[in-house]
Amino acid sequence: MRTLSIVLPLLVMFGIAVSAPQERPRLREFGLTAGTLPPGPLNAITDVAGVLVGQTTLVEGASIRTGVTAILPHGGNIFQDKVAAAISVANGFGKLAGSTQVEELGVLETPIVLTNTLSVPTAADAVIDYILGLPGNERVESVNPVVGETNDGFLNDIRGRAVTKENVLAAIRGAKGGPVEEGTVGAGTGTICYGFKGGIGTASRVTGGWTVGVLVQTNHGGVFQIGGIPVAEKLRRGNGKSPAAAMDAAPDPPSEGSCMIIVATDAPLDARNLKRLAKRALLGIARTGGYYANGSGDYAVAFSTAKEVRVPHQQQSPTQTFTVLRNDAVSPLFLAAAEAAEEAILNSLFKAHRVEGKGGHAAEALPLDKLRDLLKKQK
Repeated sequence: MRTLSIVLPLLVMFGIAVSAPQERPRLREFGLTAGTLPPGPLNAITDVAGVLVGQTTLVEGASIRTGVTAILPHGGNIFQDKVAAAISVANGFGKLAGSTQVEELGVLETPIVLTNTLSVPTAADAVIDYILGLPGNERVESVNPVVGETNDGFLNDIRGRAVTKENVLAAIRGAKGGPVEEGTVGAGTGTICYGFKGGIGTASRVTGGWTVGVLVQTNHGGVFQIGGIPVAEKLRRGNGKSPAAAMDAAPDPPSEGSCMIIVATDAPLDARNLKRLAKRALLGIARTGGYYANGSGDYAVAFSTAKEVRVPHQQQSPTQTFTVLRNDAVSPLFLAAAEAAEEAILNSLFKAHRVEGKGGHAAEALPLDKLRDLLKKQK
């Protein structure tokens, strides 16, 4: 069993009331930590200098519960100043647009956009509009938009395809550094994780002078655990069919689903070692109890913001010289990616609040009061 740190005064302080979204704490505010490495100042993907995040949340009527989350590697013209990137797939039941070109060339040339499954084409179209519209791209005739997804159809009228190009462009153009909103927001508005309300989560780690930041869109299942402690069974609802605390008459949230993981680092890694880094970030799913089920689309996209490994779109020389970390130096970054992904997933659960949506379906928030009592007994 892995070490779980519990600070009881904080558990008490933040466990008094958790029903209102603004009162729900992050994992560390609740008194828990994941792993051993220190986080960055914000404990967010934006601790990696230059990374920007923008989100559009759509909550309309009784059935629209969806949105968009955009991650930009830097604030410049990404097409003209491409970043090294790679993708790792744990289970490929998903629709990650643009993945083959990233794998082939090892670079990212657009923002990464996350949304719901049936809105991937709309989001890709919006990303193309964004890139073509940037000054300096007037003669661009090929763009590789990278768009990931999870299926929020339990809470959201996904067939209605409410996400518009304007929603996507608003997320991209509104992207900024600083704290990242988590939980029931953006592409995580209608998602479910381990039977509870999931969503957007983020975390970071600092090691060896480098920073690794992670952002997740959680919509997957498994046997939920925190710090190696199995908590799923103890938190199950009365009928024993689901961890969610919804009414017995309501249908259970889906037990399978997907998780998108975005990994950013300022370490100078080439595409080969970024792929290795992405593989380790996927361990965050396993560390919280997921097992990449048949119906899961579990992907990690990793990129480096280091200028040493950027690839200019226009190059005069037929050769290019890179300065990268040696293999022997990347193990601490692997640990950082696994820990940050684990904490980001937990943050998505801790911050998310109860949501009712399509057809009267409901996803309950992780019951922090019950969790506090359970973890006290494990000490």
